Amino acid sequence: MERLPTPPGERPEEADAVVEAAYTATATVSAQGVVTGWSEGARRLLGYESSQVVGGPAGRLLADEGGGGEWDEAAGRGRWSGWVGLRHQDGRRVRLGVLAHRVAAGGQGVEWLVVSAAGGGPGVLGGEGWGDQAFAQAPCPFAVFDGGLRLVRANAGMERALSFAEGEMRGLRLPEIAPAAASEEAEDKMRLVFETGEPQQVEGSFPVAGSGPQGGWSASLAPLTGPGGRVRAVCLAVHHRADEHLVRQRMLLLNDAGARIGTSLDIVHTAQELADIAVPRLADHVVVDLCDLPQHAEEPAAGPSGRPLAMHRTAVRSVLDEGSGPLLTVGETVVYPEPSPVAECLEQERGARYGTADSAFARWVAGDPGAAWIRETGTHAVMVVPMRTRGITLGVALFGRSRRAEPFEVDDLWLAEELTARAAAGIHNARRYTRERTTTMTLQRSLLPHSLPDQAALEVASRYLPAGSRAGVGGDWFDVIPLSGARVALVVGDVVGHGIRASATMGQLRTAVRTLADVDLPPDELLTHLDDLVIRLSADETGAESAGIGTTCLYAVYDPVSRRCTLARAGHPPPAVVTPDAAVYLLDVPPGPPLGLGGLPFETIETELPEDSLIVLYTDGLLEAREGDIDEALDRMFTALAHPASALDTICDRVLAALLTHRPDDDIALLIARTRVLDTDRVAAWDLASDPAIVSEARQHATGQLAAWGLTDAAFITELIVSELVTNAIRYGRPPIQMRMIHENTTLICEVSDSSSTTPHMRRARTFDEGGRGLLLVAQLAERWGTRHAPTGKTIWAEQSLTGV
Repeated sequence: MERLPTPPGERPEEADAVVEAAYTATATVSAQGVVTGWSEGARRLLGYESSQVVGGPAGRLLADEGGGGEWDEAAGRGRWSGWVGLRHQDGRRVRLGVLAHRVAAGGQGVEWLVVSAAGGGPGVLGGEGWGDQAFAQAPCPFAVFDGGLRLVRANAGMERALSFAEGEMRGLRLPEIAPAAASEEAEDKMRLVFETGEPQQVEGSFPVAGSGPQGGWSASLAPLTGPGGRVRAVCLAVHHRADEHLVRQRMLLLNDAGARIGTSLDIVHTAQELADIAVPRLADHVVVDLCDLPQHAEEPAAGPSGRPLAMHRTAVRSVLDEGSGPLLTVGETVVYPEPSPVAECLEQERGARYGTADSAFARWVAGDPGAAWIRETGTHAVMVVPMRTRGITLGVALFGRSRRAEPFEVDDLWLAEELTARAAAGIHNARRYTRERTTTMTLQRSLLPHSLPDQAALEVASRYLPAGSRAGVGGDWFDVIPLSGARVALVVGDVVGHGIRASATMGQLRTAVRTLADVDLPPDELLTHLDDLVIRLSADETGAESAGIGTTCLYAVYDPVSRRCTLARAGHPPPAVVTPDAAVYLLDVPPGPPLGLGGLPFETIETELPEDSLIVLYTDGLLEAREGDIDEALDRMFTALAHPASALDTICDRVLAALLTHRPDDDIALLIARTRVLDTDRVAAWDLASDPAIVSEARQHATGQLAAWGLTDAAFITELIVSELVTNAIRYGRPPIQMRMIHENTTLICEVSDSSSTTPHMRRARTFDEGGRGLLLVAQLAERWGTRHAPTGKTIWAEQSLTGV
């Protein structure tokens, strides 16, 4: 049994008697009055063994008749205290003061816990001098001031606090002992105590020696009354507010962490933010190690037996100077063995505190090379905190102290867990953003053209830059689509929003544009069909933001034969044109509404472009500068375009360099095309009479032109195609009829036009049919064929490849 200090004037054996007498007797009684528990103290008090009492009625232990009535009255209050007469085993009566508490039983229901300090009655520790000793030896500083507000008593704690002995301070007022504003305030409060008899509190920092500028002490004043309740003196008690100061500092650190951790969507940067904010305000050293993460954020972390312990040292911070050793090595792989404190914390999924006195911790530090930084920095206290969020273990954070002598407290561990949880959430978001961005960019790259098609009408170069903001990759796109008659369509569009949905919508619209372009719709009609598609896509987005509403698009068709460009736009920025003499201007294309609004028309304009002109199509991200307005951005773009360059790639790079000083906040698509013109000797046209006899003449025109071009090897197939197309126009169309042949690099194009709008259809002729095989024959002989409509009439065309001819 632990020995208590021997009071002055007592022999050691008397002190032992006091300790021996001071034991506690406890028993538990069920709500039905049955004894359910019996302590050793209860056996010593009443002489009954546990087996003699437990399970029997508690009433048989009472020595007084009706002694349980007071207990019954106290049942509603849940507690009771008083004196009870109990029957000792030897038959004598024992009167004891007891406390009874109603507590929850081990199973269901409640029971009574009955307690008695068996040797603790009056006189056990109530000898003379104990009050004086308690005053003198109390750790809290105390002092007593008389009616004149002069000190008459001071304990050792107050002597230490004020750095004066009691004899040096006796008879002096507090402002004379410790001149300070808090002393003046305390003395004013003492007067109030004498006047009102009410306790007072000194809110300011009490002037304690060595407390520093932050203070950290407060004082309470209480009246000391004599006979009749008159206040005879005032007791001053000083309280240390170190705990309050620490709580305030922890709350400030936690508040700062909310603003400083997770400021970017970068995993390494977020881990470093955790280390930076914790040093030196919480720890002297911080190490953040991240493990290999599962492929999907929704996957649960590996179980204890399969948890990965190979981690990557991602961030470090130390109060030591740079180059202090292995602590500052970032990027290396660290393997935590099992068993080790890190492995244990990861398995139990909770943080823990360790010190050099912990044997398991000391063995790990001594034997694991990965813990070398703990040894070499003299770290004596470590907290290990798993980085977890949404059921996923991302890594571990280690906090160490070497310069600060105090160990980590429970509240320090709580704070470290809060900081680590914030960092884990930021890292999880950064990883999810990175994965989604990678997925979106992969999807978008798969939908954008990998290479621009070869064609003779335009020389084309392009650039695509994804957004660098948190919003993610958008839905900007561009395309170059070869059309019939050596023409080429240029498309650029911008789907509203960012992320996978925007990219998916972009893919649907790009496919739709290609399909509509394949049937040679005029630009305004194509945008009208595209507008209907966006409306249908928006209607399908039940319960979500409507996809595509606000999407913009510009569609242009250039004809190298006529040098004319036809354009229409749906809410998209107008294209720029650069003439061969370096004049730069915006084409005045009617803006039209953005796609998805419905019911509003689009307008088409047609302009003639000289050979070697530049057509510049772009999305609005190119002009949305963080600083300056759109006019300044346009001026910079015009200046970059006005400088001639032989390579279009050079012009693209020059434009981007002039307009971008940072990662763009929105996607940027840039498409620049240089116009070419087909020489007149590459195009031949003939007006034909609506007479079947003219078919042979048409074949002669074709073979003669092929001879002029040096393409006589293609004459046989061309004659067959011309015969079928002209015959169809004469039989099913209306005059006037025209035939045109275009020699475009490695392609030969044959076209026959008439004024009928009826579209021919290929059908399969039956065995004895005399016709119906013409278009089937054309489809077999040509690389591709089709029909395009004009405001009046139509054109049937067929393309042959001249490769190998």
